[in-house]
Amino acid sequence: MAKELEKIYDPKQVEERIYQDWLDKKYFHAEVNPQKEPFTIVIPPPNITGQLHMGHALDNTIQDIIIRWKRMQGYETLWQPGTDHAAIATEVKIVKALAEQGIDKDTLGREGFMEHAWKWKEEYGGIIVSQLKKLGTSCDWDRERFTLDEGCSDAVLDVFVQYYEKGYIYKGAKMINWCPVCQTTISEAEVEHEEMQGHFWHIKYPIVGEDGFVEIATTRPETLLGDTAVAVHPDDERYAHLIGKNVVLPIVNREIPIIADTYVDKDFGTGCVKITPAHDPNDFEVGERHNLEKINVMHDDGTINEQGGKYAGMDRYDARKALVKDLDENDYLVKVEDHTHNVGLHDRCNTVVEPLIKSQWFLKMEELSKPAIEAYKSGDLKFVPERYGKVYMNWLENIHDWCISRQLWWGHRIPAYYCDDCGATTISKKHPTVCSHCQSNHIRQDEDSLDTWFSSALWPFSTLGWPEKTPELEYFYPTNVLVTGYDIIFFWVIRMVFSGLEFTGKLPFDTVVMHGLVRDSEGRKMSKSLGNGIDPLEVIESYGADALRLTLISGNAPGNDMRYYQERVEANRNFGNKLWNASRFIMMNLDDKKVEEPSVEALTPADRWILSKVNTLTKDVTDTLDKYDLGIAVSKLYDFVWEEFCDWYIEMVKPRLYNDDDSTKNSALWTLKTVLIDCLKLLHPFMPFITEEIFLTLQDEEPSIMISNWPVFKTKWHFEKEETDISMIKEAVRGIRNLRANMNVPPSKKAKVFVVSEDPAVVQTFEDGRVFFATLGYASEVLIQHHKIDIDEDAVSVIIPNATIYMPFSELVDIEKEIERLENEVIKLEKELARVSGKLNNQGFVAKAPEKVITEEREKQSKYEQMLTQTKERLESLKQ
Repeated sequence: MAKELEKIYDPKQVEERIYQDWLDKKYFHAEVNPQKEPFTIVIPPPNITGQLHMGHALDNTIQDIIIRWKRMQGYETLWQPGTDHAAIATEVKIVKALAEQGIDKDTLGREGFMEHAWKWKEEYGGIIVSQLKKLGTSCDWDRERFTLDEGCSDAVLDVFVQYYEKGYIYKGAKMINWCPVCQTTISEAEVEHEEMQGHFWHIKYPIVGEDGFVEIATTRPETLLGDTAVAVHPDDERYAHLIGKNVVLPIVNREIPIIADTYVDKDFGTGCVKITPAHDPNDFEVGERHNLEKINVMHDDGTINEQGGKYAGMDRYDARKALVKDLDENDYLVKVEDHTHNVGLHDRCNTVVEPLIKSQWFLKMEELSKPAIEAYKSGDLKFVPERYGKVYMNWLENIHDWCISRQLWWGHRIPAYYCDDCGATTISKKHPTVCSHCQSNHIRQDEDSLDTWFSSALWPFSTLGWPEKTPELEYFYPTNVLVTGYDIIFFWVIRMVFSGLEFTGKLPFDTVVMHGLVRDSEGRKMSKSLGNGIDPLEVIESYGADALRLTLISGNAPGNDMRYYQERVEANRNFGNKLWNASRFIMMNLDDKKVEEPSVEALTPADRWILSKVNTLTKDVTDTLDKYDLGIAVSKLYDFVWEEFCDWYIEMVKPRLYNDDDSTKNSALWTLKTVLIDCLKLLHPFMPFITEEIFLTLQDEEPSIMISNWPVFKTKWHFEKEETDISMIKEAVRGIRNLRANMNVPPSKKAKVFVVSEDPAVVQTFEDGRVFFATLGYASEVLIQHHKIDIDEDAVSVIIPNATIYMPFSELVDIEKEIERLENEVIKLEKELARVSGKLNNQGFVAKAPEKVITEEREKQSKYEQMLTQTKERLESLKQ
């Protein structure tokens, strides 16, 4: 009894079973194998707090496509998985969970908190991994890593000590991003800029010794308390005479200088800018150039400190209101303008970030960035698409020292130890028992932890065992491709590049494939606030993982954002059903028959055509995958499977399948099975589940499609003549179908088809393809002629290169019935046109109806007029 596919493909019944089978058989697992060339991808480690969203789904689908393709090409493929401890995101969640139990973080203390944190991680940290498995990701889960595991932690401490000993790490007071709620520094990657409605407050700063004043405009009036200068452009003639003079800081009554600096845009606003070096990164730079005092007026929790005078103790926004009121009452406030501007928010708690000067640990970037720049300039590091190389270079050439410390407990604690007796600092990978300077045992470790990105910067080599010289590191490193979203190119990609070069002497990867964001159908970024997020797991539950994967890749060009449409998921589910039904049809006809590979001579032109087409498809798909243009690759596959294979070839061979006496039946069955297997293999990286289920049912030669051989171009399958001949027949059939459709002739109505051509080669082509016209062209009989003989004068025709196709009009249409139908159609259209025209001629309707409704009615009127004209012309033609 032949194996059969279920009548209907049900992803729920297939996907979990197949995935577990892959896991059981260790198909994802990679080993050091000198007999094979390695191919390695490291997963961008998702946060342990994370839930699978569309960005994850896209990112991991791209990686899975690449790794499955390379696995089938014969590489020893390692897709290294793991998760990130995500310091701030995780600590915020743990603190919230503790608070719900009535537990205070500070009361617990660091050790107590860390115990709870690890328990939380064990309970919730694996959720996203299980969700990634639902997507079909073929990571080597036996090698799963975590940025806080023992090996990765050892690498982090090793790197910190090495950087410090080389003079790259230092501690100093500089401008950083500060979150008043989480009370920690945060990286640029954790600041989301959101457009908000605010104000410009225009304020008078009286000039000392004169009656006049300068006018400044600010969006943050509370920072006025920390102003230490007013700046103007050195070339601004309006203020040249004031440079060097002082102004009085309103309300505070402190004198501050007027300075000249090119930072000021003299054409923007009043041309005068207040300078607050302790609360603005640009002002900080101005302050450094002019040796200005830096006055911090804010506590860590966002309240005003003692430098704020009467406003001390107030929240920053309460202080703003109070200060503006005082400015107004004391005649310092000129005006208030509405102003829309971008505001930096902490992405974890949605708090407005405050720029502050803090004593933090920094990594010097000037020297470290040079090899990373050279790697791109030399061509060793490539970006797909190439335009992101310019973004990479722009960031590196304008790089600042990296603030690597965070005021958190969950993370890698900074290995700095302070002596309470001599005040010296000891940097050590292991916890020292005494001060390395004075031998005192009164030492304590720095309370801060390292930025999460510090550990993930080491991900490509720390996950393979570095700093130990493991066989895996030797074999699988450098990795080959990094796949990531364009939004973290600066923060992660660059840090991995300079870290890899610094500690291994090698680039961590040679190619970076960038993808865009998944937006909603209106082009908006998916977010909780808009409520427009789509849960990938719900899509998988309804349509299956393959339909979602195909949707995320179809029409997706590298580096570009894509829009998510539910209709596309449904269309891709339908594509899967089309493939399933075609496979069922082929298997039912095979019915356990042992088909043998025929000789080339035994293949019909149609067989040679489809073999040649799938051969070209193999080359095209492989070439586009080599360029990481996955969207184009899957588009070629989709079109071939749906149109060339299912809609054309299968229909072409049906007469041969249904005729046991046809000597070419074996060739047809062999070709069907062979082409289907190649299609399944080419589709497998994109649609892993359905292709595996069909493949295992269709054949017994290979145990799994995912470890089968990737198709390659075969010279013996290149049939140029047959491709040309069948294209000609397809063009003729299309012409027949279009003509019949325009005449509303149903497929059940058969008609003679005359093919007329003076070209012997064309005649022979149609003789060989005669059988196709019965099923594809709805022909009752096919007559092929060198000249037009015995063809009715009223025959309708289709012209193709070097031939004309004729069909007798009387065989296509029952003229009496068609006249009757058209006369009824005229009556119906005249009624519709009168109804619409009546509305539009009604002044009351036109005056009250919305413009959209009126436009729709006018479009209907135009449509009915056109249809009526065409119908009357057709009717008149028939009557004649």
